[in-house]
Amino acid sequence: MTAERVASGLTVAQLLEELARGLQARGIAEPFSESREIVAALYDVPRFWPLMNGSAGVDGPTQTRARAALEKRAQGAPLAYAVGRASFRHLTLDVDERVLIPRPETEQLVELVLDEVAGTPGGVAVDVGTGSGAIALALAAEGSFSRVYGTDVSLDALAVARQNVVACASLLRAPVDLLHGSLLGPVRDVQARVIVSNPPYIALSEAAALPASVRDWEPAVALYGGADGLAPTARLVREAAEALAPGGLFAIEVDIRRASLAAELVSRERRFRDIRVELDLTGRERFVLARRQERDAE
Repeated sequence: MTAERVASGLTVAQLLEELARGLQARGIAEPFSESREIVAALYDVPRFWPLMNGSAGVDGPTQTRARAALEKRAQGAPLAYAVGRASFRHLTLDVDERVLIPRPETEQLVELVLDEVAGTPGGVAVDVGTGSGAIALALAAEGSFSRVYGTDVSLDALAVARQNVVACASLLRAPVDLLHGSLLGPVRDVQARVIVSNPPYIALSEAAALPASVRDWEPAVALYGGADGLAPTARLVREAAEALAPGGLFAIEVDIRRASLAAELVSRERRFRDIRVELDLTGRERFVLARRQERDAE
């Protein structure tokens, strides 16, 4: 971003100071660091940019958004919700309380999928429970699929995802279609090369142990997977076995406490082979991958 020096009006340095004072007055820890995070996120620039461009002018709409972000942070909102955007791989996505905030672990899930299909273009990818559209859009931007579908049971989430499809249109190498419905219900007539998902996987009994920034702000429909956290995953495994083309890839993000149970669910479905658990960047069991059998077992 090019910094414009101004003789009058609010500068980035002044905005940082204003936000830091406001955050401090509201009891936020490390207020200046927080103010820098807010400004960097609003401008979609690296964290050091506000400090290096303190004399740049700040337009009215950005000032308004920054002050609104301050108030939301003071209420306990996660930074992404406060500023209304989040980074995901090479994309910047609109996010709010209607969708989960994309996590680095989910970026790694996309990386695993891309590695698995590298060198063989074409086919359909389906992102189940697309939320903000993060996975679907990353696959469409970085992969070589002929089409990508994103499904979600939440109309609110799909509204956010549609905003992101429009915003990311110039970066996409494949069309992205967003469909309303539960799991793979909306794409029953599609034979997919890849089915990928970050399904709800937190047990209802674990809600109280979640950080308040998650429990009180992120959508329950995208967090909780029933009494044991595995109900959506179990359904998805069965549906994916039907919807995948022979040799197709199934890849899901799972709770680190239940990765082995999720892998067992997949192994019980005889139409899958080559089932494995992958670790996240912190060495925890986070992903389950499998391939659809070329032929159904007799």
